[in-house]
Amino acid sequence: MYLNALRRIVNFAVNKHAAFNPNNLKYLSTSCINSQLANQKYIESSQAAHPLTILSEEENAFKDTVSRFAKDRIEPRVKAMDDKSEMDKDLVDELFQNGLMGIEVDPKYNGTGANFFTAVLVVEELAKVDPSMSVMCDVHNTLVIPIFTKYANEEQKAKYLPRLTTDTVGSFALSEAESGSDAFALKTTARKDGDHWILNGSKSWITNSEQSGIFIVFANADPSQGYRGISCFVVERGTPGFTISRKEDKLGIRSSSTCPLVFEDCRIPASNLIGTLGHGYKYSIGILNEGRIGIAAQMLGLSEGCFDHAIRYTFERKQFGKRLFDFQGMQHQIAAISTQIEALRLMVYNGARLRDAKLPFIKEAAMAKYFAAEVASNTTSKCVEWLGGVGFTRDYPVEKYYRDAKIGAIYEGTSNIQLNTIAKLLEKEYS
Repeated sequence: MYLNALRRIVNFAVNKHAAFNPNNLKYLSTSCINSQLANQKYIESSQAAHPLTILSEEENAFKDTVSRFAKDRIEPRVKAMDDKSEMDKDLVDELFQNGLMGIEVDPKYNGTGANFFTAVLVVEELAKVDPSMSVMCDVHNTLVIPIFTKYANEEQKAKYLPRLTTDTVGSFALSEAESGSDAFALKTTARKDGDHWILNGSKSWITNSEQSGIFIVFANADPSQGYRGISCFVVERGTPGFTISRKEDKLGIRSSSTCPLVFEDCRIPASNLIGTLGHGYKYSIGILNEGRIGIAAQMLGLSEGCFDHAIRYTFERKQFGKRLFDFQGMQHQIAAISTQIEALRLMVYNGARLRDAKLPFIKEAAMAKYFAAEVASNTTSKCVEWLGGVGFTRDYPVEKYYRDAKIGAIYEGTSNIQLNTIAKLLEKEYS
């Protein structure tokens, strides 16, 4: 049902001059239709630039459809998955079945054929319900698949993209025990042996690895060249010499698998080299710059989901004969958090729009990623406090958001790395 809806959205969007027809949205909620009619009326009547939060018809439809999918299918299973530290396989299958694991991929490879901004909306909506499911979708769509769409040859695209959009999860293997923020200090090597490459080394903190069947692996094919020897390879699950180790027992996003990878004389075909030999460092930088917008979207959705739970509680809970929300001190805190979330939404949407417009976005992406971690941490902490004692228990979902939020300041570039990037770009801008 959801996949058919998403495909109708994209097919309708192909005709940029088509008249707006409410019948095209018959599968959406009434609130979404009313909102979209208002948005469309504004777009048609205004000659000014559109506000960032005014979504197009297909964007609004995607948002509503994914929201319903998350609430109907994912939300009832979130607590159990977190308790068991285990992703529900049926839900992973449904991500594929509903077209959410190939959002930017051309339909000829069974992709949905939408844009990057749409992928960001999907990540945001999923994170409102479960940041763990959100990051699986995010890494798959904003790190793994773009490596193929941007740098793979036609034979590699034809071989791997239909699998990645249909039933096979992907992982992006860059980090190592001694090369986290200093990513280009990686020690994993690739040695050419006839018509094969032989990989040796290990990777750490690899998202999705318990479920993944396809791994993007960065290894140095010429250590004498330093980081300029780093190249990009595709390794399939089950390849001899490749081991996926026991998953980490994490504080948050517990159902999202994070495992070490080990390569011991792992032999792969020479054709598994992606792009140009020695260009892996360029590929990883470019992809991670985009991926940071995805993580910012995850933290945005997380903040929104936690805030939605907490503010409803302040309307219901009474103390001293008044709702919690009626106390001015509470109103000021709630207003401040809501303002921060709205500011983050604008930063995330702006970064995604810039990327789709092929305009410079690296500074904006770093700013969004940094600010997203701050907002998520502050929002979830306040929400726990607003709920008091029950906020500190697992009977209410806000404590999970609180635990999940911490990763935002760590993965895909720590907050300090984002600040370094912003400072370098500001120096260049003002010099």
